[in-house]
Amino acid sequence: MKHMVMIKRVATLVLLGVALSGCSTVKGWFAGKDAAAKKALEPAELVKFEPTVKVDRLWSVNVGKGEKRIGVRQGPTVADGRVYAAAIYGGVHAIDLQTGKKVWTWEPAKEKKKPKLRLSGGPGVGDGLVVIGTLDSQVIALSAEDGAEKWRAKVPGEVIAAPAIAQGMVFVRSNDGRVTALDADNGTQRWFNPRELPALTVRGNAAVVTGPGVLFVGNDDGSVSALAMTDGRTVWDQMVANGEGRTELERMSDVDGAPVLEGNTLFVGSFKNQTMAIEGPTGRPLWSRDHGGAGGVALTSGNVFVTDNKGGVFGLDKNSGSAMWSQTALARRSLTGPAVQGDYVVVGDYKGYLHWLRTDNGELAARAKSGGDALLAQPVTADGILLVQNVDGKLTAFRLAQ
Repeated sequence: MKHMVMIKRVATLVLLGVALSGCSTVKGWFAGKDAAAKKALEPAELVKFEPTVKVDRLWSVNVGKGEKRIGVRQGPTVADGRVYAAAIYGGVHAIDLQTGKKVWTWEPAKEKKKPKLRLSGGPGVGDGLVVIGTLDSQVIALSAEDGAEKWRAKVPGEVIAAPAIAQGMVFVRSNDGRVTALDADNGTQRWFNPRELPALTVRGNAAVVTGPGVLFVGNDDGSVSALAMTDGRTVWDQMVANGEGRTELERMSDVDGAPVLEGNTLFVGSFKNQTMAIEGPTGRPLWSRDHGGAGGVALTSGNVFVTDNKGGVFGLDKNSGSAMWSQTALARRSLTGPAVQGDYVVVGDYKGYLHWLRTDNGELAARAKSGGDALLAQPVTADGILLVQNVDGKLTAFRLAQ
């Protein structure tokens, strides 16, 4: 009987379609609506403008086979004048920040009858170590000086976010929601903190951020947690965006961009287009605004910059969260999280373009292309240089012209 009802419904739809096809006016009416609806969902075309700042490409290198459609948002890390970057296949590389010359490269040894390791996320750097996770649930620690392998450890889930290193420990957030602390000397487990996942989550994890004696962790349920470094106990939980909605899709509220700690204040965004400033020691919300997304935040002395899921870029007042300006010319271009370079906020898009916007009013100031492949990871800035890695494994450095 159930199958009969389904057949009847299909037949009704077919007959209705035949009837409508006999009326060209009605057919054109619906076709027009479909075309308009389709156009409304397309990425905005890039508008022409007169650049007000010149951007120079400093160097570009390939670090291996990139993530393509895996969605781990692989990006570089900078420390002590070196850029550390990895690719899914291609190893880990230490690169001179100023020249782009490779200092060392580590590649996993080939093992018979074992699949090749798939390096994911970005490297974590600290205390003389470079630590990378894999899609195969491994954590690998290398010497920051020469790339020599120090140790390997196993965690329960794939690691797609950069590990953090502090107080003699390596902190790893795996894709099952668990945070594991490993001994920085030998990789043995010191403690772990589990987290239950929602039924449906956005692909990606926020990197763990270290603070004075605590870790700040973005969770897939839309919350941020502070964990004690010594034993992993939860110090506080704060909901950034509630997972409300009629469907699992509507309830997705992941915190997938790394929180940013400045002084005692933590700034964090959620997939639900929510950005919040939180008092770090207590977890008390200072303000919350309906602007932002899962890509992460960037700061200047007076502002917080965010991108949302629709391709909007916003400048918020750091003290109140009030919107100072918004830029919608890049709508639906799948923007990365923002970075700040000089007096400009920079975002990347799905076509490999980088866009420089003025921090004071959001006006477009410059545009450059890093290659033909999509940019997913939030750009990184260090010593006035902006770095971006695309999904094909191409790492490019840009400098503002003097």
